[in-house]
Amino acid sequence: MAASPLYDEAEVLRMLGHDSERRQAFELVVRHYSEQLYWTIRRFVLTHEDADDVLQNTFVKAWQNLPAFERRSSLSTWLHRIAVNEAIDHLRRNKNRIAAEQVEPLAQRLLADDYFDGDQAEALLQQAIASLPDVQRTVFLMRYYDNLPYTDISSILGTSVGALKASYHIATRKIKDFLDKE
Repeated sequence: MAASPLYDEAEVLRMLGHDSERRQAFELVVRHYSEQLYWTIRRFVLTHEDADDVLQNTFVKAWQNLPAFERRSSLSTWLHRIAVNEAIDHLRRNKNRIAAEQVEPLAQRLLADDYFDGDQAEALLQQAIASLPDVQRTVFLMRYYDNLPYTDISSILGTSVGALKASYHIATRKIKDFLDKE
């Protein structure tokens, strides 16, 4: 069995520009970015099933909007922007269902999830993060877990770096306060 070729972003971008190679190039994009985007999405939606759905929607939306990709940002940044927006949209669309599921504490649900590999402390941290408003949660997740620079987050979210820094600072303070109470 032949080894899979290494991912070459420049070559993939070239292929995406040609109708005859677009599908093959997009398959490479999906294989290369699926796991990374899955975990970005998973931090927002918390359940494996929801993360899979949002990931699929992300790639569908990316495929549909491929002709509009202007290469002003990297392919990774563009895909992350779509994934984060899809995750936030998912949370908004399912707000009532998610609120109803909060009857069982989030920490206990996470510990029972086969795909969650953390401990009680991680579950409590996830509960603290879930209690944040959307913007603060988004900035915190992208900065803390993905270690993205504020400039990249600014590009993804279309918000100023100063506002992002303020949101991150407030989010960390709220998380600390939440954990101190537990």
